[in-house]
Amino acid sequence: MEIVGFVAAFLTTAAFLPQVYQTWKTKDVTSLSMPMLTMFFVGIILWLIYGISINSPSMIVANSITVISAFMLVYFKIKYAKK
Repeated sequence: MEIVGFVAAFLTTAAFLPQVYQTWKTKDVTSLSMPMLTMFFVGIILWLIYGISINSPSMIVANSITVISAFMLVYFKIKYAKK
């Protein structure tokens, strides 16, 4: 079952990375919603804590990478927001 978890983790994490790359490249954050990013970031941190608590390598790896990616989007949203 852990292999299924790793496949799911790879797909869901990889699906998020193009948004991070595009935002970094274009510096366009107008379509990013800060409330959504904040809720997503907190949710991923909670999934990471849960994965650690049940000792699930697939959840730990995927959510660790996604926490970093989500943090980058929050950072970009703050840094590149039009003032």
